[in-house]
Amino acid sequence: MHLNITDSEKGNNKGSCAQLVYYLDKENRMKDQQVPELWFNGERTNIDSYEVKTHLDQNIAKLCRDEAKFFLLNISPSQKEVIYLKTTYGEAELKQRLKEYAVKVMDEYARNFNRTGVNSHQDLLWYGKVENYRYYSHKDKEVKSGLKKAGERKEGEQMHVQVIVSRKDISNKIKLSPMNNSNGKNKVHSKIVGEFNRSAFKASGERVFDQLFDFKRGLKETFEYANVQQNGSLEQRLEMQQRLDALDRQGKPVGLSLDSKVYLPVAEPTRFLDLMLEKADYDPLVFRSEKRKRRKRKPGQTTEQSL
Repeated sequence: MHLNITDSEKGNNKGSCAQLVYYLDKENRMKDQQVPELWFNGERTNIDSYEVKTHLDQNIAKLCRDEAKFFLLNISPSQKEVIYLKTTYGEAELKQRLKEYAVKVMDEYARNFNRTGVNSHQDLLWYGKVENYRYYSHKDKEVKSGLKKAGERKEGEQMHVQVIVSRKDISNKIKLSPMNNSNGKNKVHSKIVGEFNRSAFKASGERVFDQLFDFKRGLKETFEYANVQQNGSLEQRLEMQQRLDALDRQGKPVGLSLDSKVYLPVAEPTRFLDLMLEKADYDPLVFRSEKRKRRKRKPGQTTEQSL
């Protein structure tokens, strides 16, 4: 399970959310889309884009011009997790199950702030959208190496959920920033924007998925394992290896937990705000190659002269 939060340093979330809402509606503009995919939250599943934009853009009381107005959450199950849900509940129920899970994730998002009055998804202003596909961009290594073209659909099970959540709570009174790294150490700062431990949030999202769907996750598939391997000390990595060895001796799964099939790797989340801001006319379904302009060399200028 991959949970990612896009912050203000990676995209322009300091103004209206209209551009992002329009972008996330892209699958509804496809020729083969028969029934439009509407937005949802914890109460409704038939919310149109105009309502999403209007409510989010109005929920910005006392926010300065240079402050973030909203954040984008990427809730991306691995391809193995999507296959598990399909196998367990059937393809017809897959979207509904992911929506139910997204509501639980937003509960964890709210509780992670450790703020009085912010206890569940009902205390947040947020809207989710289920997406069926992902697309290669010019940043992907497959495009850079010439194996794929920007705009092509990525292979395998790519269903995921995008959530836009307001910086302010549902009452439009409390500021909430998931980019706060104080973790309660800075009491003054935490009182203003709340505490938020992104590692704890990612781990809790994984735990909720496993409990909600009875998913048996091997230790090597956990966020805890990946986090220790990437950020842990030598002592922590050795301790993790001992846990793996102990599980292996007990015959418990340490890696793949479903079967011996080889699944495609987890898709990297598309950084929507990055793509939108790189070029005003950027279209993820159309690849435009631009020739680099060469600087004209002055008459008589040699390579040595230009160094």
